[in-house]
Amino acid sequence: MDYRYLKAFLLTAQYESFSKAADALKIAQSAVSRQVKLLEQSVGEELIIRSSKKIILTDKGNSLYIAAQHFDKLTHDIFEKVDNRPIKVGILHGLLKNWFTPRLSKFYRKNSRPFEVSIGDQKDLKKGIEEGRFDVIFSSENIQSELISSLKLFDENFVLISREEVNKKKLHDYRWIVYGDEDYMFSVSKKVSQRIVTVSDIHSIVDLVKSHVGIAIVPDHVLKKTDALIVQALPNSPKAEIFMTTLNYKSMPSHLRELSELVKK
Repeated sequence: MDYRYLKAFLLTAQYESFSKAADALKIAQSAVSRQVKLLEQSVGEELIIRSSKKIILTDKGNSLYIAAQHFDKLTHDIFEKVDNRPIKVGILHGLLKNWFTPRLSKFYRKNSRPFEVSIGDQKDLKKGIEEGRFDVIFSSENIQSELISSLKLFDENFVLISREEVNKKKLHDYRWIVYGDEDYMFSVSKKVSQRIVTVSDIHSIVDLVKSHVGIAIVPDHVLKKTDALIVQALPNSPKAEIFMTTLNYKSMPSHLRELSELVKK
């Protein structure tokens, strides 16, 4: 079916008149008649029986008219009503509580739009934005493709935390509390500790260090002044860049644009 001519057919059937359809479309009556004819040719079926006084829909024409009315209403609802679907956000765990949550609070001072926030690792977040499960993700990966682009927000600095002074040349002598196999501890230390605790919650990692369980490397923004920890910079201190990633919109939807302006501040 050639959908370019569906509107001409819909209005002609609705008004039972080529001339009234032409008035509604603000084009010549002959143009409406030709568009309906081209639609009929594209489907290989006669949709309208023409006479000098009136038009009559064929059985196929009547069925198409009913379907076209439904389609027209659906598209009108999609593009005309206020879009209040939730913004689907994917984010790294360490960014959620200390960085994103305060900004989300500011967003809600002016907006009421719902959010769906999901925590994931780099791989999950990238896959989610590519598959359309997220509207926006916040991660440390700069993704640039024909469909997706990333905007740098800030640099994330990592520090070594402990309850007692640590010999940074012998990190492997201490118990490590790590987030996973990609934890920076593995790249900072020349040797791997034989005592490792893996915890997938960045704030629990901080709590375990506070409880004298071990040492950890964490982003400095997850720490509080009241944590009573020894915080040390590291040789060749690991750094990460934090990006906001969305689809490559020519014109970003207003709700995402508002969120973007907020997190860039």
